[in-house]
Amino acid sequence: MRSVREWLLALDTCAVSDALDSLGRSGAVSGVLPVWEGARLAGRVVTMRTVPADGRVSGSHLGTAAIERAEEGEVVVVEQAAGPPYPSATWGGLLAKAAVVKGLGGIVVDGACRDVDEIRELGLAVSAREAIPFTARGRIVEDGVGLPILIGGVTVREGDFVLADGSGVVFVREEDVGAVLTVAERLAAREALMAADLRAGRLPSEVLGKDYEEMLDE
Repeated sequence: MRSVREWLLALDTCAVSDALDSLGRSGAVSGVLPVWEGARLAGRVVTMRTVPADGRVSGSHLGTAAIERAEEGEVVVVEQAAGPPYPSATWGGLLAKAAVVKGLGGIVVDGACRDVDEIRELGLAVSAREAIPFTARGRIVEDGVGLPILIGGVTVREGDFVLADGSGVVFVREEDVGAVLTVAERLAAREALMAADLRAGRLPSEVLGKDYEEMLDE
């Protein structure tokens, strides 16, 4: 039996976003994109939040507690409370290396990361708002892990699920994941049939007609 992570990876964020719309749920976030081309991630969420240091010094570097808390295949999702222009990156090369060693499914940062070339070489899927070179040292600190966070206006709780690709990020609440992915799979199958019709020469106006416009209402 396939896992939720495998089910998510067989879909894309657009299909899942459409399914959320169909079911009247929120969860899609724009502007958080892969830091290297082709990176995709999915998995159960482990949450983390960072805030401006304001003179505070942490006993351990931000991100380490989240990595140690996460299980193999899970995704660390970070709310970076200091918004743009970001004073520093929340995630970098050494944290990425630790995440790879732990076997994590990827990282999502509603904020900035750095060491993109190193992250690409490691093959770790990371999505973020932007990449900058500034260190977190003296600029931001970890505010907690495992707590509810806000990502692009969407409340995310530990145990929810995430899928990220080149179109953005979608979050699915733990209690909704079966229903959402069932609808997403159905919508993806319908679109695959429409794509086949287009390749067969049917007119776009015929394929993308009333049936397409009302797909989400079914």
